[in-house]
Amino acid sequence: MSKERARRREAREAQLERERAVRRRRVARRERRRAVVRRLLPRRSRRSSGRLARHTRGERAAIVGLTGVAVVSIWSFVDDLALRVVLVVLLLLVLPAAVVIALGRRS
Repeated sequence: MSKERARRREAREAQLERERAVRRRRVARRERRRAVVRRLLPRRSRRSSGRLARHTRGERAAIVGLTGVAVVSIWSFVDDLALRVVLVVLLLLVLPAAVVIALGRRS
């Protein structure tokens, strides 16, 4: 009788192990499929973090463009090299405050 029970238990355990192996293969295949899809699809959130992320693409382009125009005009209209450097550094220091004032955002 105990040999029969041991044989049935062994068959039950073998069946459970086969089912576990099938489930593990299924889960592994699902994970591989998800990884491939994750690699192929673009990321949802492309927004960067930081100070410039608060502004739209057009606002950022305007900030960079106007700063570039100011730097070029400083370098073209001012003759003294030391004064050029001082004005550019001053522009870069005042730029964040000017952006906040111009775009009306504080946080």
